[in-house]
Amino acid sequence: MNNREKTVAITTLGCKVNQYESASFVSRLRERGARFVPFSQKADIYIINSCAVTGKAGAQSRQMIRRALRTNPAARVIATGCYSQIAPQEVQGLAEQPIHIVGNNRKDRLVELALADNPPDPPMADDIGRSREICSMPVRRFQGRTRAYLKIEDGCNNFCTYCIVPYTRGRVRSLPPPQVLEQAKIFAAEGYKEIVLTGIHVGMYGSDLAASSSLLELVHLLQETPGNMRYRISSLEPGELDNDLLHCLAGADKFMPHFHLPLQSGDPHILKKMNRHYTVNEFSRVVNNIMDVMPQAAIGLDTLIGFPGEDETMFANTYKLIESLPISYLHVFPYSKRPGTPAAKMTDQVPAAVKKERAARLRELDHKKRTAFYNRQIGVIHRVLAENKNNRFKMMKGFSENYVPIYFQNQQILSNTLVDVKVERTMDKNVFGVIVER
Repeated sequence: MNNREKTVAITTLGCKVNQYESASFVSRLRERGARFVPFSQKADIYIINSCAVTGKAGAQSRQMIRRALRTNPAARVIATGCYSQIAPQEVQGLAEQPIHIVGNNRKDRLVELALADNPPDPPMADDIGRSREICSMPVRRFQGRTRAYLKIEDGCNNFCTYCIVPYTRGRVRSLPPPQVLEQAKIFAAEGYKEIVLTGIHVGMYGSDLAASSSLLELVHLLQETPGNMRYRISSLEPGELDNDLLHCLAGADKFMPHFHLPLQSGDPHILKKMNRHYTVNEFSRVVNNIMDVMPQAAIGLDTLIGFPGEDETMFANTYKLIESLPISYLHVFPYSKRPGTPAAKMTDQVPAAVKKERAARLRELDHKKRTAFYNRQIGVIHRVLAENKNNRFKMMKGFSENYVPIYFQNQQILSNTLVDVKVERTMDKNVFGVIVER
């Protein structure tokens, strides 16, 4: 069978980093003549880019591997991603026929394995903690996406007690600046208007490179490149957004005024149990500094509710802290056990019903914060990247510089077009505007 006759089905679970890496698989396989079909259909090759961030994600990963085996027992099945990295024996135990495992530090070799006439028998997964170089995985396009992700970093050194990622992704490894600039250039040539810089621990970018580099220096480099590309930074640890980086971003018109910070808890005792490396006061200071320097910015928070040992007073500390901060929105995650992490072994687990109730209260707070933030946009003219009309209002929808999703009417505007939109009204958590000439 030659390469042009091969059909490939791929499914991706989990984070933006996995999505970037899957886009690299697709780009390179297309270049080799492979044809893609939906994962539910019969294919010659199945690729499962798995996730292990929660026990549920691991179960979903196993489910997708089994589905591929059922759909075409004669297919070549390749399992990669974090679940395959942390549990290769469990993956191999899902079927009698061989399942090819590609570790996270070998993903740049996956396409060769997928198309090889005689692929190697041993799993391509080893101790990722010893890896010191990032996989170079160029991407041409993100199918069906207006916004492109650019993986600038992999791995994490934090070892939070609830998180399996340092064991599945290894230590911090950065993509050298010339390769970052080259990938951004490819995306620009493909017509993208916006790039999200992503990774596992983006704020530590460059700390591992022999030639001294940092996220601050990378921001300067991208800001100075020709063209009008818009950039976002996916997530930053609070301690990594210092005054130098904040003021640099405030003065860089290519970087959008949008920050995402993982708070996780607003209680000092729980933060310590989580092995988070900042205090409540330090977190508050970072958020308020952003508002002082960039009052138009959007600030989103991640929260992890019901961590072992969290009582009602500790949860109240988190609630009150978030209530007091000038943030724009919340992502609320009830804590779930992840086997292999210290937190999973803690004896003071919070009952599921309590976690559900606390998460509901925080989601109500998110609604209040989000509504207030959106209402402050009324009368403001935003530069919006139009995306699509696939929504219940059948209107064009796009995101502003500060990440406000705005609906507007215009039959002529195409996806991936930048337009000026004036916000006119809000309805619940929906924002509506009209196109204007500046």
